[in-house]
Amino acid sequence: MARLPLEGIRILDMTVVWAGTYCTMLLADLGAEVIRIESIQTLPPITRGTMAHPPKAVIEGMPAFVAAMPGRDPGERPWNRYPLFNAHARNKLSMTVDLLRPEGMEIFKRLVKISDGFIENNVTETMDKLGISYEMLREQTREIIMLRMPAYGNSGPYKNYRSFGIHMEGVIGHTLLRGYADRDPSCNTNVYTADAAGGVQGAFAMLAALHYRNRTGKGQLIELAQAENMVPYLGQFFMDYSMNGRRNTTLGNRHSTSVQGCYRCKGEDRWVNITLATDGEWRAFCGVAGLEELAHVDRFADAEARYAHHDEIDGLIARWTADRDHYEVMEILQNAGIAAGPVLDQRDAHNDPHLQARGTFEEASQEDVGTHLYTGSPYKMSETPIKIRRGPVQLGQDNEYVYKTLLQMSDEEYVRLERDGHIGMDFADHVL
Repeated sequence: MARLPLEGIRILDMTVVWAGTYCTMLLADLGAEVIRIESIQTLPPITRGTMAHPPKAVIEGMPAFVAAMPGRDPGERPWNRYPLFNAHARNKLSMTVDLLRPEGMEIFKRLVKISDGFIENNVTETMDKLGISYEMLREQTREIIMLRMPAYGNSGPYKNYRSFGIHMEGVIGHTLLRGYADRDPSCNTNVYTADAAGGVQGAFAMLAALHYRNRTGKGQLIELAQAENMVPYLGQFFMDYSMNGRRNTTLGNRHSTSVQGCYRCKGEDRWVNITLATDGEWRAFCGVAGLEELAHVDRFADAEARYAHHDEIDGLIARWTADRDHYEVMEILQNAGIAAGPVLDQRDAHNDPHLQARGTFEEASQEDVGTHLYTGSPYKMSETPIKIRRGPVQLGQDNEYVYKTLLQMSDEEYVRLERDGHIGMDFADHVL
């Protein structure tokens, strides 16, 4: 089998929540040896769960994206069962060390000496308090690449603001663009696009820095402010303001030039998305919906007129879709040359024939979770196929490899570090 693109590259991973863990997952997929540096003495925020030892009643009350573990049961090691972490924990290794003690920091420095990169997405002051800086890493090896992924950057008045994707979305103005026109912003749902975008861009930046190092022999510091990374996704709105002074607001499901919406179909909570962009598409819709008499009336004569009467058209479309299955609507309209697609829930997407045919989901196993389907790599490579080679990593699963093989510690040293609370696969009893 061909070697994966990043085989031979070692990345130290001190990431949390989503953006950072997704970034390192992409690098691990490509073959990098990604080693998560964790501690059994502290629980990282919203990463291996919100509690180390949650009662089952608490798990049952948590939102699914955090606590949808098998059977909503915390099991003996809940920290290895949280879906938010496990979704991005494949193909990685995990070691434990207490960085709050000098001995732990010395172990960390020894790892840095034999590594190519270090990635973290904590608030700026977290690394400052630990004493981990680019300068400190360079003292261990001058070729190191450090990727920092704070929410708002490592300088400026917001540098120590703790944020999830939803907060960054609000700061850059996305939240006010994606609501419904007849609702105020308090009715919005949480969206974490900035996290996913930050993860992808972070992996790209690390690859670029590795390429630069291959050419020059020089490492470097990369600072990726996740909020700033998300701003170009909204470029047209910022340009509209800078050029025209216009402040855009919510459009709901509508588009600025077409008839577009999301319409209820037959069944419980079943919907379909439809776009009618051209005169021909409008006439085609009237034909399949039995509304031929409306195809050429003046108030629907062109795109501008139809947009002015969007509410009326919405009612016509909704009455037609209400008695039909969402897949049926898709097939009818697509066969007529109209853009339409069902709104899929996780069950639909999981069973979608196209995703199944492309092998989107792959089986992976982990002792504390069992065997389940996980989303595979977002891209396919002809010469170096990317697969889930290992299921979501358990806390401290690779301690022996890291300490005894990479750091060449003796069995006696290993036992002592276990006794001293550096090494383990279970959080200490005082970690709630």
